[in-house]
Amino acid sequence: MKKLAWKLSLATLLAAGVASGALAKDKTFALIQYNQQVSFFTDITNGAQKAADAAGDKLLVFDANNSAQAQDSAFDTYIQQKVDGIVIVSVDQNGIMPAVKAAAAAGIPVIAVDGILPEGPQAAQISVDNYAAGKLIGEAYVDYVKKNLSGKATLGVVGALNSDLQNLRQKGFDDVVNPSGVATQVGVVDGRNIQDQALAAAENLFTGNPGMQTLYATGEPALVGAVAAAQSQGQTGTVKIFGWDLSAQAIQGIDEGFVVAVVQQDPFQEGQKAIEALATLAGGGTVDKQIKVPVTIVTKENVDQFRAAFK
Repeated sequence: MKKLAWKLSLATLLAAGVASGALAKDKTFALIQYNQQVSFFTDITNGAQKAADAAGDKLLVFDANNSAQAQDSAFDTYIQQKVDGIVIVSVDQNGIMPAVKAAAAAGIPVIAVDGILPEGPQAAQISVDNYAAGKLIGEAYVDYVKKNLSGKATLGVVGALNSDLQNLRQKGFDDVVNPSGVATQVGVVDGRNIQDQALAAAENLFTGNPGMQTLYATGEPALVGAVAAAQSQGQTGTVKIFGWDLSAQAIQGIDEGFVVAVVQQDPFQEGQKAIEALATLAGGGTVDKQIKVPVTIVTKENVDQFRAAFK
């Protein structure tokens, strides 16, 4: 009887091992992207893919190409497919909430990356503290103007006024810069987080404000557009640019001296953490509701450590 009991016990343990392996492996997760044209977003995808590959899971990636409606449709599709979890990099943080709630009601956990969703059933939010980082770049701006521009400069802003998180970045910046008295703001233009529109908006800002001394760009398309506009308008010798998210163009601007400081997020880590969180949830674990990823202020002093990623 003891031998039989031992065999039954072993069989039970082996079955449990197979079952736990099934829980940990062969899950299918979906990533609904903002777009796949901006390197910030593709870095999120790359981080997510690395985490999925490491765990032996499958990752489905949908490129919404800046369309909130396309993201809603993707949610419907993945809910019908009964994926094991969804990562959303939202175009419209408020508008996506019915889809997030539908997924949660279907038992599918949702992780939000980058765009900050309103309170709801999403399992976690992975992002930087956009307001605090806006204040950091604001402090770098104030310090630079005081030391290099005699304590006073004209300032233009290329934002994305349809983006709550980029508006937070501008607010954090403004809340440091405005009380300091070092800047006279000459205008805010809307690049809508789309590179071509950001370029046109930045060119209009330069054309409408000859001699503008400084510029703040609240996201990668805005910064790339600002750099290109400064080059096309022949302003690289007169303007100093501050902004968000490195690119090959921003690094070139740092090397040439007209881009001063850039807030660099870690989108690769954000994507990686999102899939790791979904895997934990799929295995019956829990994750923190808020997962923050730190930023770095990149200048000519530390840009070398970031070059390899943008070649």
